[in-house]
Amino acid sequence: MTENYWQQILPGLAASSDKLTKDLLDTANVISLPKDSTVFRQGDACKNYLIVLDGKVKVFTRAENGREIVLYHLEKGDSCVLTTSCLFGNKSYPAVGETESAVTALAIPAKQFNQGLQQSSVFRELVFSAFSSHLSDLITLVEEVAFGKLDVRLAKHLLEHCDNEGIVISTHQNIATELGSAREVISRQLKELESKAYLKINRGNIKLIDMAAIHDIADN
Repeated sequence: MTENYWQQILPGLAASSDKLTKDLLDTANVISLPKDSTVFRQGDACKNYLIVLDGKVKVFTRAENGREIVLYHLEKGDSCVLTTSCLFGNKSYPAVGETESAVTALAIPAKQFNQGLQQSSVFRELVFSAFSSHLSDLITLVEEVAFGKLDVRLAKHLLEHCDNEGIVISTHQNIATELGSAREVISRQLKELESKAYLKINRGNIKLIDMAAIHDIADN
């Protein structure tokens, strides 16, 4: 990966005439993490602003009883809203970040991050645009968990994550984490759908059979 690989991921910034932002990104540390690595833990101090150049990261919170819920996923070109808020308020991380694949990212130290915010309107726009986008995702998640029907959310999740053959490669626990529910509840919901011949539960995957019926549930 070349030193200025970020220019391919953020072409808008690469074409900008803002020298300060370019210098900030050119001199940022490039970090590489293998799959299933911890990016940050709950309670960790926040020392860097992170921009994902390649790979996927999931950010989730874990309750005292062990229940987990995924807050959002980060992909190429994304930055983390919790990292941004922690840097703004000089707070520790309230959640966990883990890599879902091998990840390469830019790490801008807090001091340089704050200088960029103060001195560059282009950098401020980059930061606040990403912050706004993921904050909106978090609000939507809260609304869905608080007010959404689980069967509807499950149907939507299955449709969003199936391949062209209608196969969802996931475990009941992973789906539960994504939807903020318990594995036992998700298993019950899936078995009910299987009893209606809407899908088939296999080891490590779920085969969607009656796509029209699942779409009907998702549209409720």
